Amino acid sequence: MAAQQRTGGPGPGPDGPPAAGGRPGVGVSRRRLGARLLALGGVLVLHAALPGSAGAAGGPAERRALQGLRLRYGSARQAGLLERHLEGVAEEARRFLGPSPEHPYYAGAVVLAGRGRTVALHRAMGDAVRYADYDGRTDRVREFPAAERIAMAEDTVFDLASLTKLFTSVLAVQQMERGRLELEAPVRRYLPEFTGGGKEVITVRQLLTHTSGLRSWAPFYQESTRAGQLRLLWSVRPQETPGTVYRYSDLNLITLQLLLEGITGRTLDVLLREEITAPLGMHRTRYNPPLSWRRTIAATEVQRPPWSGLDRGLVWGEVHDENAYALGGVAGHAGVFGTAWDLAVLARTLLDGGAYAGRRILRPASVELLFTDYNTSFPGDDHGLGFELYQHWYMGAMATPQSAGHTGFTGTSLVLDPSTDSFLILLGNSVHPVRTWRAGSAPRVAAGTAFARAVPVRTRHGGPAWFSGTAPGASGTLTLPPVTPSGASARLRCAVWWDTVPGEGAFHLEASTDDGPWEALAFRTVRSTGGAAEQWPRGTAGGWSGRIWHRLEAPLTADRAGRRVRLRLRHTAAGRYVGRGIYVDVLRVAEPAGLLFAEDRPADAARIEAEGWTRSAD
Repeated sequence: MAAQQRTGGPGPGPDGPPAAGGRPGVGVSRRRLGARLLALGGVLVLHAALPGSAGAAGGPAERRALQGLRLRYGSARQAGLLERHLEGVAEEARRFLGPSPEHPYYAGAVVLAGRGRTVALHRAMGDAVRYADYDGRTDRVREFPAAERIAMAEDTVFDLASLTKLFTSVLAVQQMERGRLELEAPVRRYLPEFTGGGKEVITVRQLLTHTSGLRSWAPFYQESTRAGQLRLLWSVRPQETPGTVYRYSDLNLITLQLLLEGITGRTLDVLLREEITAPLGMHRTRYNPPLSWRRTIAATEVQRPPWSGLDRGLVWGEVHDENAYALGGVAGHAGVFGTAWDLAVLARTLLDGGAYAGRRILRPASVELLFTDYNTSFPGDDHGLGFELYQHWYMGAMATPQSAGHTGFTGTSLVLDPSTDSFLILLGNSVHPVRTWRAGSAPRVAAGTAFARAVPVRTRHGGPAWFSGTAPGASGTLTLPPVTPSGASARLRCAVWWDTVPGEGAFHLEASTDDGPWEALAFRTVRSTGGAAEQWPRGTAGGWSGRIWHRLEAPLTADRAGRRVRLRLRHTAAGRYVGRGIYVDVLRVAEPAGLLFAEDRPADAARIEAEGWTRSAD
């Protein structure tokens, strides 16, 4: 298998994730589905990929969508969220208006979060337009006078940057549904000019999953004519054999744009309007916003060489990306402008199987494939058709094997979590005044982790459980008082719920006999929903448990009979990112003769030694 690659050109390309490790132990249905679909070969037509893909009934969420129900504002409680943690999302977003660590991460931001059909948080902060100019020699800015600044508003329009790729991908899947486009077909079938140097074998799927082998970008803005720009694209050669490497590339979606325009006879902006935004009522989402919108749009960068490929001064109301600008503002990789509310409509549409307010833009099976991991050969680079999957580097603790989303270079992001029916949108003008003032995705991670905590984890008895927390790099131990089993039938039993970053976070069950060293204690877990037991012979488990409780059982073995035994659960979070955490509840040690320890006995509970664990009701 070829090495994974994430690269970016010197232009204003996408946000780049940090190097990712593997995802051991994550075997989710969408991964297996992706592998099975690939096995169907190069004649795969999307609308025939799944049985019943044309079914109109669907599940309860989809039926509600077809009944005409729309998003509405409501309280955290109405959304099934915890208010104090939901407020924490806004607090985290606001924190980055200050030094981060030296300059503000963004001049302003809009954050929107919801669950089901309830938008429970929609908050604007900071400025949409603040800086008039920037001097790269001194790293100083000239701000607009206070009276001329424009405060951020909930309906501020943002340059969505690479979130554009999601719209282009949805448009492509629509054409697959209609039989005009095949997922495994070579691109040259639809674009005869797309040949040379190995491009002949690049498939539509490889464009959508960034496995084409093409380089990350090309300087289209250096070409003064459309013909010159096309010649540049046709001249690009794969840097690696298609299908052997993951590399995020704007060229993939620019190529897909040309393909879509060719098979439909309509330009991408017209396709966007007619096939997505008009049917869904997304009236503040479009390419090339009119001049009348300017004062409602967040400004982006003061563009001058050398940090930009063009000398445009303050970019405000026009697309930030140099290549999209050179392509007339309409491009497959960047150029769409929109609001947080409109993105919430898109999120709700996808979570409801492709329909919103009685209007359908995709079939349920097509939405499922948008969220199917086709990049199983590149662990850590999980990718559906256009959508990135399970990415802690910007989703934070919202990342699950089912989470899907994307980021944009201007400071935008969208995350959907079907496992909790929730969505989070964070839009910031983080390149205002200049792209070098920010790096990474710290606000996105912080907001995502805070929002993940707003989705409660409830115990069966409704009371608190032991919680590991969500602090990166944290660890802790939960130690039970000593017990002395009389025979080989003693068992530790408890309920556990876990979500950690695979390979970087886990919980461990350990035993110490007669005050000796701590040793791993093997255990098994069974889902509360039923099924076969899962064995953990090394005494450790991590990853994602499916947002359900598991029953844990660990035998103390015959060699510990008649001896003083201490048991503990230890949690670790070694990396920069964390999952939703670990919960432990109803701890008991029992043998046929009776209970040796029971957490629900006050005297026993008082003897638990907790370091780095807290009692939490959520």
